[in-house]
Amino acid sequence: QVQLVESGGGLVQPGGSLRLSCAASGSIASVNVMGWYRQTPGKERELVAAITSSYTTTYADSVKGRFTISRDNAKNMVYLQMNSVKLEDTAVYYCTAGQVDYGFGSWGQGTQVIVSS
Repeated sequence: QVQLVESGGGLVQPGGSLRLSCAASGSIASVNVMGWYRQTPGKERELVAAITSSYTTTYADSVKGRFTISRDNAKNMVYLQMNSVKLEDTAVYYCTAGQVDYGFGSWGQGTQVIVSS
């Protein structure tokens, strides 16, 4: 079992920046991919970005060029740097961990990001 705790959410103006952090603990050795999803009321949770243990990254088209996912294996941390945020980036952001072959099985409690002027 992997425990994930997000932090860094909050209120940000359009065009601004925010960095989300995710601290992982527990059975880390079983994880080879981590990511960030987001969800807004009435919509399905969507993948924002993911990064494998070999540092291969993938991004949703809507955030490419604006968001950057990174990880610090020594600290068991994953980050999401959000730049040039837009109103439509408002959502609850969830950190997730899993295995490339089996998908994401562990989730954090979520952190709210509100983009508003």
